[in-house]
Amino acid sequence: MNAAIKPVNAMTVDVEDYFQVSAFERHIARDQWDNLPHRVEQNTSRILDLFEQRQVKATFFTLGWVAERYPELIRRIVADGHELASHGYQHTRVTEQTPDQFLEDLRLSRNILEDTSGQAVIGYRAASYSIGANNLWALEILQEEGFVYSSSIYPVKHDLYGMPDAPRFAYRPANAPGLLEIPITTLNLLQRNIPCGGGGFFRLYPYSFSKWAYRYINNYEKQPGIFYFHPWEIDPEQPRREGLSFKTRFRHYLNLGKMHHRLDNLLSDFAWDTMRNVFLTQSDRPHQP
Repeated sequence: MNAAIKPVNAMTVDVEDYFQVSAFERHIARDQWDNLPHRVEQNTSRILDLFEQRQVKATFFTLGWVAERYPELIRRIVADGHELASHGYQHTRVTEQTPDQFLEDLRLSRNILEDTSGQAVIGYRAASYSIGANNLWALEILQEEGFVYSSSIYPVKHDLYGMPDAPRFAYRPANAPGLLEIPITTLNLLQRNIPCGGGGFFRLYPYSFSKWAYRYINNYEKQPGIFYFHPWEIDPEQPRREGLSFKTRFRHYLNLGKMHHRLDNLLSDFAWDTMRNVFLTQSDRPHQP
């Protein structure tokens, strides 16, 4: 297929370090984060290099905590032509926040990202896709705060997150019609949504399945897909944490050594752009400050 006529999907990176994942919350206290080896800067820089080689633009959903400590990384993301979006301040799940706490976190992270980058931040992704049926009030707050889109609901059944009855493709929530919610990509097989939008599932499945899934969504369902991953997923040399359950170890460390190669294949096999460019119309896009 000619690259010029490939359907365009959205490439996204959740910029957080290996010790900030929700699965490690019980094992690593937040007040210990600064005492641990940080690898997010070097890993994100490797991703930026790969994107440059493949001429791919992406959206970087970035923690305010990371932006505070690595402002030059944030400025490079923007200088390279990528979109900067918010992933909250320190990866606190919305299910663990009151509305007031969520609002405070939202404003803090956005201010840091905008002040550091000089780029308007109009997109948000909740930590661990932690907006669902029981806290849809968060979408109303995002709308009130002027966010244009969210990518925070995963329409799957999962032990840690998910809203399986949510629409599979971009929609405007009934309680926040001024906001576009853009769910992570899934396939509907045997009346069940199967996650295929990246992360640990991309490392679990054979690459051939992921390639087939995106082709099906693009060419049969005529929809753009979304792919997400984390900088730590291309880093098999990251420090290994002791005392984790088998499930947590399996999910976090599975096939880290294969991720960079698979990602490179994905970048070559499909066309990619930012969330802003794939999903928003010109009227949705505010001017940059």
